[in-house]
Amino acid sequence: KPGSKILGEIGSDIGGRFKKVRHETPMLSLDKAYDEKTMQDWAGKFDGKIIASPKIDGCAVAIKYDANGKLVQGATRGSGTVGEDISANIKFVSAVPQQIHLKNVEVRGEIYMPLSVFKRYSADFANPRNLAAGAIKQKDPKKTGEYNLSFWAYDLLEVGTRDETEKRKLLKEDGFPVIEWKLIDKSGIQDAFEEYFKRRDSFDYEMDGVVYKVNDVSEQERLGVTAHHPRCAIAYKFQGDSGITVLKDVEWSVARTGVITPVGIVEPVELSGAMVSRVSLHNYGLMKKLGLSRGAKVLMMRRGGVIPNLESVAENGRGEFKAPLKCPSCGASVEVRDDFLYCTKPKECIQAKIGELKHFVQTAEIENFGDILIEKLYEAGLVTDVSEFYELTVEDLMPLERVGDNLADKLIRNIAVRRELALDVFLRSLGIRELGKHSSKILAMEHGTLERVRETTKERLSSIHTIGDIIAGDIVDGLKAKSKLINKLLKHVKVLPFEKKKVEGGALAGKSFLFTGTLLAMPRNDAEKLVEEKGGKIASGVSKLLDYLVVGDGGGSKLNKAKKLAEQGGNIKILTEAEFLKMTIP
Repeated sequence: KPGSKILGEIGSDIGGRFKKVRHETPMLSLDKAYDEKTMQDWAGKFDGKIIASPKIDGCAVAIKYDANGKLVQGATRGSGTVGEDISANIKFVSAVPQQIHLKNVEVRGEIYMPLSVFKRYSADFANPRNLAAGAIKQKDPKKTGEYNLSFWAYDLLEVGTRDETEKRKLLKEDGFPVIEWKLIDKSGIQDAFEEYFKRRDSFDYEMDGVVYKVNDVSEQERLGVTAHHPRCAIAYKFQGDSGITVLKDVEWSVARTGVITPVGIVEPVELSGAMVSRVSLHNYGLMKKLGLSRGAKVLMMRRGGVIPNLESVAENGRGEFKAPLKCPSCGASVEVRDDFLYCTKPKECIQAKIGELKHFVQTAEIENFGDILIEKLYEAGLVTDVSEFYELTVEDLMPLERVGDNLADKLIRNIAVRRELALDVFLRSLGIRELGKHSSKILAMEHGTLERVRETTKERLSSIHTIGDIIAGDIVDGLKAKSKLINKLLKHVKVLPFEKKKVEGGALAGKSFLFTGTLLAMPRNDAEKLVEEKGGKIASGVSKLLDYLVVGDGGGSKLNKAKKLAEQGGNIKILTEAEFLKMTIP
């Protein structure tokens, strides 16, 4: 509620009040499964029994005890490799023992707020997890105690136990509340999942799935870990809430590349606490496969409690939706390639053109030109290609709705200050498919000036470390296609030569890096700057010339491609985020 005292107390640690703590053993994420087949595939990789326990939706912490069994440090999971020191606060969580019999150990578990406690705060906070995360990081540690947080232990490090059951026995004997668990055979995986799902409303905490872990410690060690998760454990997640609703219509949106994507319009339905009225249908092929029709009753689900997805048709409607025969934006004919529908004239297509204008403004960082204003400028015929932004006058802008004297003056000033663009920014602003952030920077670094870039050849480009033949060909073709536009822009814009920063004897000199997935310790941009500061280069894609691929949370296709190249004798080294940090941060 507005003015509520607790809204001023709880919040993220923006000011950086808490010291950073490096986890000697990384607190990795868990791999996730959403169906029985994935679980059976996982279980087929090892022998022996499994521990099954509820997956609490709380805040993971690591707690250290010294040689006298005294609590000496508490730390948040943070990035998995670096957390924050909450030692003073965790002492005010009554479920965490201050003194134990075990010596020199680390206990890991979940800080959470019981649902019975959360009832007091539910008017002000969306869920107990967010509240617990704020409460454990209070400026005044004593205030942490006022929120009645609780704790479940689930792991014990540095004790040399043979199996998980022994760990849990030791934790319980030393006064830790241990999360409920079952020792099961592989054949009992689905039964345990279904039992916990049925019982979840009886627990005094939010649970969003079941955690399964190999019981035998030696088998855990044999399985090892990936860059993202231990192979010995997995979270079998409950799907988000599902519900039946009515598919009213399908809208078609045109992307900058000319792809035409279907979007389903449904009767609003509440799923996992959110009202859903629109859902991406992904592509034309999937839409055909589902056999979607107007007025059909469809099963909707927020997968993982987050992304709305149309799962299936429960009852057919009165007429199957057909793909448009003409582009809904420009009226050009359409074509189907694989599962995707394309406008055949993306260069002339209204939405594709507007997409190019938006891309230029965002890349060149021309402020205050929002989507609606750009659409108005295009519809009025004032800006039909990106060079025409620089030809705008105050008089052009004044007649537009909601653009008065002051805003018109401001917009023209904002354009004027962006008449000088760095070479890599200029190249990226052109909207050439393979000229993204990294490849634009590589081109700028290697050639220095726009003149040299325009003179480059496919052979020259493909010889550059990390740029392959296909990308090189696409870039050269794209530059030729944009030649007239470049000439028009050069009447208004000065393209600044690229100045190489001299890094003498950098630790990463001559090495190329590429990042995939979400980094937890720092934003990807910061990691890339760190590489460049130490003399390394950022690659534009995975190729046999790449030296290091750093894998964050959710690696994806780049990781798969790197593994294949490595298997074929390539020299790519795949690093975890923790390994990258050790390499770059003393």
